[in-house]
Amino acid sequence: MEGTSETTPLVVVGDALLDRDLMGTAERLAPDAPVPVLEDCTEHLRPGGAALAAYLAARGGRPVTLVTALSSDPASLRVRALLEPHVTVAALPLDGELPEKTRVMADGRSVVRLDRGSGRASGTSDAARRAVAEAAALLVADYARGTADVLRDELASRARGATLVWDPHPRGGPPVPGARLVTPTGEEARRFLGHIAGHEDGEGDSDGDGDGDELRTVARTAAALVRRWQAAGVAVTLGARGALLSNGDSPLLVPAAARYGGDACGAGDCFAATAAGLLGDGALPAEAVQGAVAAATRYVAEGGPRAAVQALSPEDTAGQEHDGPGTDDGIQLARRVRAAGGTVVAAGGCFDLLHAGHVSMLQQARGIGDCLIVCLNSDASVRRRKGPSRPINPLPDRVRVLRALQCVDAVVAFDEDTPERLVAQLRPHVWVKGGDYSVEQMPEAAQLSAWGGQAVLLPYVDGRSSTLLATRAAVGRRAS
Repeated sequence: MEGTSETTPLVVVGDALLDRDLMGTAERLAPDAPVPVLEDCTEHLRPGGAALAAYLAARGGRPVTLVTALSSDPASLRVRALLEPHVTVAALPLDGELPEKTRVMADGRSVVRLDRGSGRASGTSDAARRAVAEAAALLVADYARGTADVLRDELASRARGATLVWDPHPRGGPPVPGARLVTPTGEEARRFLGHIAGHEDGEGDSDGDGDGDELRTVARTAAALVRRWQAAGVAVTLGARGALLSNGDSPLLVPAAARYGGDACGAGDCFAATAAGLLGDGALPAEAVQGAVAAATRYVAEGGPRAAVQALSPEDTAGQEHDGPGTDDGIQLARRVRAAGGTVVAAGGCFDLLHAGHVSMLQQARGIGDCLIVCLNSDASVRRRKGPSRPINPLPDRVRVLRALQCVDAVVAFDEDTPERLVAQLRPHVWVKGGDYSVEQMPEAAQLSAWGGQAVLLPYVDGRSSTLLATRAAVGRRAS
């Protein structure tokens, strides 16, 4: 299909963990102690640490290699089995058993966490060194278990030729010089800044109320870390507030489009993996951080780590048609949101020259539900509808621009004149168009009734259209 583009392979270097959730309901206390009794308990396993970052990076079909320390202990074997269908593993030797983290959760809230296993990377391997040396895009997901340490020389050498993102750990080593982006949390950034000897210039000192999330303090901290780590940029993640990007000079705040109270475990891994993938594909740092904030926000909204891991199970993708950019990703997103009881919103169009009317409509559409999926006419479809001179922007460019909008959760292309077949696959609860249409002009409207969906019109910004913009541009060229 025209317009498809390959994604850059990503090599993730870091410490794998095995994460386990024991989930149940708690309606009474134990008779022998004031502790809740967990009933109907179920166990859910998933890759953790760097393994989760690699898992999440593979969601959209990106080729991912994980360089991590594994052995033959039960936890290592479970992680291998979980990763095997989706991620290539280049293993390092592990001294001891793979660390396991178990959350005991009552009614969706953590009651206690149990940690076991103290294994650490104890050496390197030819496969690991080769993966790092050949990587075009690298993510170091450091969980202070030795993987980044044993490969530090190789990572420092490759930073000069590859796109390197470093997700640091307070108990781990600093990023190697030359990282394209470093992604500490606000708390981690404060702790890292405390390691800078002297504070000769006073950078990072707070003259406010001491709140580490106060933006001025965060900006100064990030700028100091850029210089300390000799990094091109530092993106401090601020949870539901988004992220602040600094290149050592002017900070850029990237707020989250919405706030959700779901399970945020692994959201930092999602942020780092998304940013690394986008930078590897050629995005600018600001674009990568915007995409990463949007991805981490969706991750929490859709249910966090358990929902993300379920989305990659083989039965979720069996039998799906592979049509165009983001088809599988959009269908899986719609399924996850429906399964979580959310509202799926979809919108369609050519979006050839994105203008204020488009943005207004898409922002309003996202506010209706829990995700927004844009159904985008392919280049051939646009030509049939608009004429041989259209589209002005080819499909990959239109996809990239739409995906950069925080209000857009997925973009799916279709070749037909109308998106009816794609809409039947997505099964949205709400289908939206701008107010320059009528419901009678929307061939998709009738089919939504089959699953209880509704077609709606949103206010149209008068005087804005791709055709009008193209005409003005053509007149301007002739006049000059």
